[in-house]
Amino acid sequence: MPPIAATSLPSCSPPSYPMRSWLFAPGDSEKKMAKAADSAADIVLFDLEDAVATENKPLARTLVHAMLASREEGRERLWVRVNPLDGPYTLADLAAVMPARPGGIMLPKAGGRGDVELLDHYLSALEVAYGIDQGSTPVIVLVTETAQSMFHTGDYKGAPRVVAMSWGSEDLADSIGASTNRNPDGSYGFTYELARSLCLLGAASAGVTAIETIEADFRNLDGLRIRAEKVRRDGYRGMLAIHPAQVDVINAAFTPSAEELSHAQMIVDLFAANPGVGTIGHEGGMLDRPHLSRAQQLLRQAGQG
Repeated sequence: MPPIAATSLPSCSPPSYPMRSWLFAPGDSEKKMAKAADSAADIVLFDLEDAVATENKPLARTLVHAMLASREEGRERLWVRVNPLDGPYTLADLAAVMPARPGGIMLPKAGGRGDVELLDHYLSALEVAYGIDQGSTPVIVLVTETAQSMFHTGDYKGAPRVVAMSWGSEDLADSIGASTNRNPDGSYGFTYELARSLCLLGAASAGVTAIETIEADFRNLDGLRIRAEKVRRDGYRGMLAIHPAQVDVINAAFTPSAEELSHAQMIVDLFAANPGVGTIGHEGGMLDRPHLSRAQQLLRQAGQG
């Protein structure tokens, strides 16, 4: 019997829980993984990639499996970042963690849609082997960590399992031989702002959630708040974190305020009271269909749409 094509499987539904904060924890530290799992992070990412030295990867796989297996309640929010597909570790990572049914997988250094499709085949085989519903393990993709990947951020529409996309600047700088990814004032250089924009546009095109990259200075919570609020206005819906202290700031920044929700509901109600119209005058200005769409999206984000 020929293998089932990935396109014949149902797409993963977005998680029913929030995806505002994604907290990394090194896979070779039981203490840090447990602390992350007990935190207020919406999603915890047990890391088998950059946070783990090569010689510690076998140990990390064992520890991550054990941590997942010990957390029956809330396991759906415990995800794993595996190693990139162009290296020798990904299959061993997946074989170690999939029996413990992680909530999802983060794929780093994705070169394009083909990498997601290959990961889908690996996951499908492991799901069948371990009695997991086929196609049910969601994926977040890091889409800008190599020079090549920058040209493929718009290729993920309909890609199997993908529910979110994020971007990275450190590996991208390494990929292109840059000495830094920052301007003298600390802001990102043009190439990295381009990466952020391409990730956002790619996620919008694919109809998945855009997740902002990390803030490395975990002590600068005021700066984190300002940045998180800014990228949320731009269209991002969550952010990666490297320290538990960042989680509450991120959760607050990506949670619509009562005033925002009230204003959005007012717009929805106005259009509902005036069916068939394209524009409505309101408080000296005009509201049109894009205003209605944004209001509806905001309410859905808050679980009110």
